[in-house]
Amino acid sequence: MAALSAQTGKPDDKIDRAELEQAFSLFTEASRQLVESYQELEQKVSSLTDELAVANGALRQQFEEKAALSGRLETLLAALPGGVVELDADGHVVTLNPAAVQILERDLVGIDWQAEIEPELQATSVEGDWLYSLAGQEKRLSIVSNQLSSGERILLIHDLSESWRLRLQLEQHKRLAEMGEMAAGLAHQLRTPLATALLYTANLAKPGLGEAERIKFGQKSLARLRHLETLIQNMLQFVRGQQAVLEAVELCSVMEEALQTVQPQDVAGERRWQLDLPAQAVWIDANRKELTGALINLLENALQATRPGDEIGLSLQAEGASWRLQVRDSGCGMPDNVRERLFEPFFTTRKEGTGLGLAIVRNLITAYGGRITVSSEPGQGACFTILLPAKE
Repeated sequence: MAALSAQTGKPDDKIDRAELEQAFSLFTEASRQLVESYQELEQKVSSLTDELAVANGALRQQFEEKAALSGRLETLLAALPGGVVELDADGHVVTLNPAAVQILERDLVGIDWQAEIEPELQATSVEGDWLYSLAGQEKRLSIVSNQLSSGERILLIHDLSESWRLRLQLEQHKRLAEMGEMAAGLAHQLRTPLATALLYTANLAKPGLGEAERIKFGQKSLARLRHLETLIQNMLQFVRGQQAVLEAVELCSVMEEALQTVQPQDVAGERRWQLDLPAQAVWIDANRKELTGALINLLENALQATRPGDEIGLSLQAEGASWRLQVRDSGCGMPDNVRERLFEPFFTTRKEGTGLGLAIVRNLITAYGGRITVSSEPGQGACFTILLPAKE
């Protein structure tokens, strides 16, 4: 017979069966939930795997693109004709391209640029250009520095030695050509008055020459010799350039003095003279005597280029940190081929001109830190514009 339960008196096998059924039911439910969770997790894993594969593909593509770009940059850097040097925040050379090694003639990786290279660089009159000496050889280098936000620096280095040598040769040849033209022009300018003076002097030796004719030939010979002396003085002034000491000059009074010197040469007063000056005093750094002579030269040219009834004007106006001085006339004007050569030495359209007056004027204005230009059209007069820096 089956054993009875001590408390209920029911058979133990019936109790075990009910509990087992209940436990099995719970186990079945738990299994179902686990299966569903596993399936959901499997779906998520599959989705994440797909997303990871896409992300890996994108990263791989980016890596390949960056690797290709890096390789291209390395190729370009190696092929650059100019030197590139990278310095860290402490000023040590991190890397440099082959051109930099060739220009500096050594590998500088790891060295202190400021301590080891800069002492070998000597500054020149041109900003950014340096003389680099190594093993008895000297190079002219252009070095441009660019600071990065990280504190590092990039140096761009170009070897200018050959181009500088060619530039010096070109300047030398240009000076020689100018000297040749100047010598030819001077010989041409000296020959005519000298030949005329010799002719007049030879006439003085003629037998039976009357006193009146002797005086006439003597005066003409003396006039030619004085013209010759003026030409030589102008030539010397042109060659020497501005040598007088600069001083504070009141520009309005200089312009008034120049006008008062030239205006009386208009004996009949047939021209209309205009003077337009500011009310206040205008000060510049110049040499008063030289500047007055330059303005007289411009006014005399205007006088010779005008006819009765024409106007000659002298004006002064402020223009930024400079003063704009103009000498203008309503005379005959000049064509382009004359205007373009107007400041060349020995170029003149006047029979008695030396061709040095305007060249000297330009040299003086340039020495004062200014510049002179001219505008003119045939039959429309001419206007010389001078810009002179105001005195601080």
